[in-house]
Parts: sequence; structure tokens; C-alpha cells
Amino acid sequence: MVIGMAKTQYYTATSIDGFIADENNSLDWLFEVDEGTDNPFGEFFEGVGAFAMGATTYEWVLKHDNLLEEPENWHDMYGDVPCWVFTHRDLPPVPDANVFMISGDVRRVHEAMVVAAQGKNVWLAGGGNLVSQFVAEGLLDEIILGIAPAILGEGTPILRRRLLVDDLILTGVREVGQFAYLTYAVGDVARMGRHLAAETVALIPARF
Repeated sequence: MVIGMAKTQYYTATSIDGFIADENNSLDWLFEVDEGTDNPFGEFFEGVGAFAMGATTYEWVLKHDNLLEEPENWHDMYGDVPCWVFTHRDLPPVPDANVFMISGDVRRVHEAMVVAAQGKNVWLAGGGNLVSQFVAEGLLDEIILGIAPAILGEGTPILRRRLLVDDLILTGVREVGQFAYLTYAVGDVARMGRHLAAETVALIPARF
């Protein structure tokens, strides 16, 4: 990451034991959690200029928000911000949405997303398998976790790639309703050390 430029971020909710969905790929447990009156997603998304998700995440959003019958729900959430969906299957597009179906090298797609974002941040919406590919290429700058008071025991993990203490530096803590939001610098910024990482993050326009 170049200091002073936009970030590539993984923003997601998770259980205490690190799962973003249960063993049935359900998020019902998550919607039982009180998020308070200050949901930070809108504030976060104001800083997003492009985003990506995997096929499973896209299919869940299609079903949960009834997007094929009510495509205005997509526009209410994401406006015209371009979205890349990584898939090897034919998936139905949301009518009139700025969505690109793509497969292949994440680095090439990331370059296109950065250009499309026009100086804003790139959001990796999930799931963990897709984000792990960006991590492997050194393309992830920040992780924002909304930790819910739930322990699932099994399910879909946040990531399927190891990140250890040398790869992560805690740069922010925030309580919102029953959620604890933790923000981590990832990779090169984290390896600069805790104090330098905090100073570096302060130089980057924050939207969360």
C-alpha cells in the first residue's frame, strides 16, 4: 500500500469464534444481535468507490434482499458504486445494477477496481475464500470486524489464510450496540510496528 492513498478493506461481521456464517451458511444468528442506533456501515460505505464479492455472498444478497424482484433494494444499499462478482457459474444480474461478473486473477481485477474507485477505498465484501486470494497477493490493507456476541462452533471462517502477529496491528476499537468493532492494519503497514502503523493510518482518509 502506498501511504496517503486509498485502502483495500475487508469489512465484515463475525462471531466471537471467527465465523461469518453458520454451518448451514445462514446469518439468522447475526440478525438477532442488537446493532444499536448507530450502524456504522453507511458511514463506512461513503468512502467506498468499488467493491467485490464472491458468488456465494452474491447469491445470499440476491435472496435475502429479494433483488431480482425488487432491484431498487440494491440501489438503495449500494447506489451506482461498481461491484465485481467473482464466479465460475452463470448468475442472474440485478436489473440495472453496476455489477460485473468476473473470474480469474484477483490482481488484474483489483487494478480495475482501484481505477474505478477514483481515489476512494475498495471494499472486499466477502466471503473468506475470495478475500484470502487478495491477502495472498498482498492486496489487503485493512480488516474491520464487527464482532457479535455469538459462538457458533463451526461454519464459514473469516479467512482461509494465516495472518499472525507480524501481519496485523490493531488500530481501532469501537463499541456499537452489542457489537465490538476492531480495525486492523494488514501486511506492510502492520510490519512497520504498532506506533508507526497508527500514525500511517491517521494519514489515510478514514471513512469509518
